[in-house]
Amino acid sequence: MKYFKLIFRNIGRNPLRSLLTSLVTIVLVFVVTMVWSILWLLDIVTTEKSENFQAMVTERWSAPSHIPLSYAEVLGRGAARNPGDVRPLDSMTWQFYIGTLDPEDPSSKNMMFTIACDPDKIAAVKEGKFTTMMEGLESLADGQEDQLIADVAKLKDAPRGIIVGQNHLKITNKRIGERFKLTGVSITKGLDLEFEIVAAFPPGRYDTMAVFNREYFNNELDAYPRSHNGQKHPLADRSLNLMVLKVADSAAFTRLASQIEKSPELSDPAIRCETMASGLASMLEMFRDLIWGMRWMLAPACLATILLVIANAISISVRERRLELAVLKVLGFRPYQIMVLVLGESILLGAGAGLVSAALSYGVINWGMGGIAFSIGFFDRFMVPVDAFWWGPAVGGLAALLGSFLPAWTARSVKVAEVFSKVA
Repeated sequence: MKYFKLIFRNIGRNPLRSLLTSLVTIVLVFVVTMVWSILWLLDIVTTEKSENFQAMVTERWSAPSHIPLSYAEVLGRGAARNPGDVRPLDSMTWQFYIGTLDPEDPSSKNMMFTIACDPDKIAAVKEGKFTTMMEGLESLADGQEDQLIADVAKLKDAPRGIIVGQNHLKITNKRIGERFKLTGVSITKGLDLEFEIVAAFPPGRYDTMAVFNREYFNNELDAYPRSHNGQKHPLADRSLNLMVLKVADSAAFTRLASQIEKSPELSDPAIRCETMASGLASMLEMFRDLIWGMRWMLAPACLATILLVIANAISISVRERRLELAVLKVLGFRPYQIMVLVLGESILLGAGAGLVSAALSYGVINWGMGGIAFSIGFFDRFMVPVDAFWWGPAVGGLAALLGSFLPAWTARSVKVAEVFSKVA
């Protein structure tokens, strides 16, 4: 306790310096927390799971992928033809539709990326358990799970209902209950759809997406020739963009992928089957340099700055207290005890500021702002994980320990005779 009292007293001797050092540490730890929060989610979605694998089936030689909707039935059974073949535990079709709210101004603020799918695959209760085929929704809180199931029920009841991401609501200034029309662009050009917003996704993974009932999309594709002189829409024969399949483990996935890629029923066009993590990693490949810079340049630069700031502050403090350190040695303090005092002061300052920064980051970003607004790939918003509560103290404390080691060693090596001779 005596050590702690001395450490707290030393920190309070120069409150302005301690405050400025803490503020700089808080700001830099905040930046590190933001960077690591983004990398944390990207690492999760691109890391292979040991069980409950999700496989992604896409067209092999073309991007974006477009495969016949008739493939869905074959893929739903894993292209199984023999009794011993592997069958998926579950499956989900994804059909992309991109539209604009204003065809005269098809800018990003008016664009909406949507997915036509089976509502039951978004969220459902099977055998008393919450299930979903959309990664990122399996870890919702109990209240959010119940709300999502209720929202999916609304989607099934409303033929033109749509569940939108938080970012779409914010940018387009729409509200739940509003109706709007999307004019198809790019490959969906000529296919205009009308929607009613029935709900919004929880903040996070699907902020930049929206989902609606695939029956509406497919019915509109079927009706397209009646209003276009019998001509089918370009997407009519290849409206399925990808298929998500769930399997038990990696061994089952390997067998399933082999069945699918060798199936004669799925040869024109050829398709590929890869894990969801591998597929997402491929989609993020264009951002490889940005992610590398965040991981190996921005975060280390912030850590180095924290180290230098704390090292400078502690060095100044040690130089100012040389006489006091000499007196402590005269009173019987051993060199290692003096070193512990200086290191303890630095670590308490760094770790304390790091904890404050982590708490502020978690509260302000998650509760106040609804996530970090940072668009990369199909992600638009990132939440600060609970892990930030140990990231902050660890970053601040480690930087403080490294930065104060040399000043602490200097304090340990103070020569009593030399100090008192200068005083005399």
